[in-house]
Amino acid sequence: QVQLVESGGGLVQAGDSLRLSCAASGRTFTNYVMGWFRQAPGKERRFVAIISWSGGNRIYADSVKGRFTVSRDNAKNTVDLQMNTLKPEDTAVYYCAAGAKYTVLVGEYSYWGQGIQVTVSS
Repeated sequence: QVQLVESGGGLVQAGDSLRLSCAASGRTFTNYVMGWFRQAPGKERRFVAIISWSGGNRIYADSVKGRFTVSRDNAKNTVDLQMNTLKPEDTAVYYCAAGAKYTVLVGEYSYWGQGIQVTVSS
């Protein structure tokens, strides 16, 4: 089992920045690809960014490329999502997830955090 706890969400204005953090506990952190996903009201959960086991590779959704940066600290068992130039369409519940495969597919992630709300006002 892996337990994931997100923090850092909140209400910001368009153009602002926000940093989400996810703390992992349980099994060996470096065994897992880590991902950030988000779900807006009435929409399905979608991938935002993933980072490989060592942190050497990343994939971003087109909608956040150039604005968001995912990073991980394997010594601290944490994964962060730095979000810059936020837009109202970034409003969603953001989830941290852990999976065994380097994939953006939501269904391939076995462990999920409880989610954290990010609201961007125009």
